[in-house]
Amino acid sequence: MNFREFGLILFVERYDECLAFYRDLLQLEVRNVKDTLVSFELPHGYLMVEQGGSGSHEEKSRHQNPTVLRFDVESLAESVKELEERGVQFIEKCKTFDWGSIAVLNDPDCNRIELGEINESSGSFKDN
Repeated sequence: MNFREFGLILFVERYDECLAFYRDLLQLEVRNVKDTLVSFELPHGYLMVEQGGSGSHEEKSRHQNPTVLRFDVESLAESVKELEERGVQFIEKCKTFDWGSIAVLNDPDCNRIELGEINESSGSFKDN
């Protein structure tokens, strides 16, 4: 099979707040806009944010949402600082594993997002 690209669809309840979060705070480039969804550019794919999901007031459990959005970055410390300056609040700013480090935050629907800095010298990637 010859796939053209990868896309992820995220159904949200707090649609306008989630759009502002991904567009303005994470500064993802808008690819296209439809009546009930917006697609954002990602390297080698897209993130589609669409109406019709279920929000929460605290981070969703893995049972509620077994997916984590992971954005790998060159420098975790610099990325955390930059996002904090834009008003993003982190649950955890640096959690270290043998394969690298992550920072944890939530979008307005309390979907878990991680920024990851991979330790290239570890030789392998192990999930947390």
